[in-house]
Amino acid sequence: MENKRIVFSEELDRMRHDVLAMSSLVEEGLGKALTALQTNDKELAKTVREADAAVNAIQLKIEDETVMLIATQQPVARDLREIFAVLKIAMNLERAGDYAVHLAKTAIKLSGKASFRAMEHLECMVKTGREMIRASVLAYLKQDAQAARDTAAMDDIIDGEHKKLSEEMLKLMKTHPGLLKKALRFLHSSGDLERLGDRITNICEAVIYMIESKHEELNK
Repeated sequence: MENKRIVFSEELDRMRHDVLAMSSLVEEGLGKALTALQTNDKELAKTVREADAAVNAIQLKIEDETVMLIATQQPVARDLREIFAVLKIAMNLERAGDYAVHLAKTAIKLSGKASFRAMEHLECMVKTGREMIRASVLAYLKQDAQAARDTAAMDDIIDGEHKKLSEEMLKLMKTHPGLLKKALRFLHSSGDLERLGDRITNICEAVIYMIESKHEELNK
């Protein structure tokens, strides 16, 4: 029984490492996508799209690991909650990686820098999103439910920036029809980043469930 527990602990450690690696790739992808948009660097944007394959591969690896762990180790109670939490974390990180790719696509399609304030709002949203990714995974690794709650609260910053950008883009489209296409792209990117905050909030909820065995709605 003791040897079986050691094997189980080692497998969990590998899964935790995979979650950390996945979150680092997603966080890096968001940073590169923003830089590509800021500098009109289409080649950098393309690297974000290519790196997304690594994110997807880790998610599949985590899914395989969890299935094998359940089948061979028969975890119960707290251990089983962590396995399901890891699955949820990986799923939401994969979607977060997709939003990084979408932002990179915007960088590829747009030409020249924006002549309006949309970039400032996107910069704040990406910065906050990256901080949330880092903090949510740290809350998982440290098994800190309060840290997960504090991280989820940061989503209000993203929501606020999204609202400001949306209002500005709607006004811009009315007063400057020639900027319609560019404004729509920024509006779409802002919507993706707003959903990014929701995805990280989902991770925080999974962490709380893993630790406290209760479902807590943080995305209100």
